[in-house]
Amino acid sequence: MPEKQNEAGRPQQAPQELLRLVVGRIGKAQGLKGEVTIELRTDDPELRFAPGTVLDTEPKARGPLTVDRFRMQGPRLILGFAGFDDRTKAETLRNTLLSTEIDPAVLPEDPDEFYDHQLVGLRVVTTDGQPVGIVREMIHLPAQDLFAVRRKDGREVLIPFIAEFVPEVDIAARLVRVDPPPGLLELADPPPPSGELDPDAYA
Repeated sequence: MPEKQNEAGRPQQAPQELLRLVVGRIGKAQGLKGEVTIELRTDDPELRFAPGTVLDTEPKARGPLTVDRFRMQGPRLILGFAGFDDRTKAETLRNTLLSTEIDPAVLPEDPDEFYDHQLVGLRVVTTDGQPVGIVREMIHLPAQDLFAVRRKDGREVLIPFIAEFVPEVDIAARLVRVDPPPGLLELADPPPPSGELDPDAYA
């Protein structure tokens, strides 16, 4: 079948498939006006939770939700959603996951910032080349972000995403170099039951 072309006679590229990105989880109700706290899973809350933004939910029956109010209270993000104007209604949203679709080709303007989908799946090694594991997910806390790294034996270790401990992130090479303090890599969860690991992922 001949390749499709645009009006200029150049081959048309297939449209980029959008990526679904979890950007937060709803916490407890805040105050009496239907606002809720948000556990962030994005480095760009001003964009992802701008008033008017429509977010999908898990469970799906609770959404979609439209952001009505956005404010920061110290390190915490507080949101209000359209149609949720009292504490009782807000409490029904607790533990709901919030997600949106993004173009994976669109990257943060700051070269030192990354979206979660760029980091998940990267190999992690120490600065002297010793393998640590694979980035399983990013955890966003009020004080700092954490790499949740799955080790080859199945244990999971949390590494703070700060320059002191993570001197290099090489997206092109699919690699993160870390320089953790002594003992940090030994602070890991017990391994999961046998059969849940994919040894090839750590090769």
